[in-house]
Amino acid sequence: MIAREAIPNLLGNTAYDGSHDRIGTIGHVYVDDRTGEPEWMTVQTGKFGSRESFVPLEPAELRGSEVVVPFSKDQISNAPNVDPVSAGHLSEQDEAKMCEFYGLAQPSMPSGTHMPRPDDAMVRSEERMHVGQERVESGRVHLRKYVVTEEQQQTVPVRKEKVHLEREPITDRGRGMSSEMSDDDREVVRHEERPVMNKETVPVERVRLATDEITQDEPVSGQVRKERIDADGLRDDEGR
Repeated sequence: MIAREAIPNLLGNTAYDGSHDRIGTIGHVYVDDRTGEPEWMTVQTGKFGSRESFVPLEPAELRGSEVVVPFSKDQISNAPNVDPVSAGHLSEQDEAKMCEFYGLAQPSMPSGTHMPRPDDAMVRSEERMHVGQERVESGRVHLRKYVVTEEQQQTVPVRKEKVHLEREPITDRGRGMSSEMSDDDREVVRHEERPVMNKETVPVERVRLATDEITQDEPVSGQVRKERIDADGLRDDEGR
């Protein structure tokens, strides 16, 4: 049997049958009125989880976040239809019907316990809120690659040939050179370096999407109903 401390770990989790076929999501847990131990749970069955079927917790096993029961999915789906919402718990007749369906022994009162007469006591019930977690999709992130163009500028040194005139006087050694006057033309080829650019594509980094899991506390509020019992007609000297 699953202990009382494990109840918060059941709500909202998934129940599986003995063949590990998914049965449905666990909605409520009902405890024994006498011992306070968890005794039954409801699992959403039917089309789109439109029905809640009762499943006994005594033979159930909690494996991580999964609850495994030794009953087939079809058997659980065909369990007797019981609506305990108004009372907040299973009546003795409904519990006996469930035990008979699942082949379980009928619950008996502990030795030395006396059942009160119906007119001796009134049962007061209350709703209790149990919270859990469910994993849902909250958004999607796409990794997309596209090309952009940007301007880059670099400086490169270039050399240029600059032509200038050099003059030197004729000395006595050069007096024997021809002095005949004539037209003449000489050509000097001038060179210069010009910047050139080429491009190559190289890999620079690898990018992937990764998820980080963080834990934060979020408040959960809800309304629960409680029964109150008052006595009418008591005198002032009688206990209230």
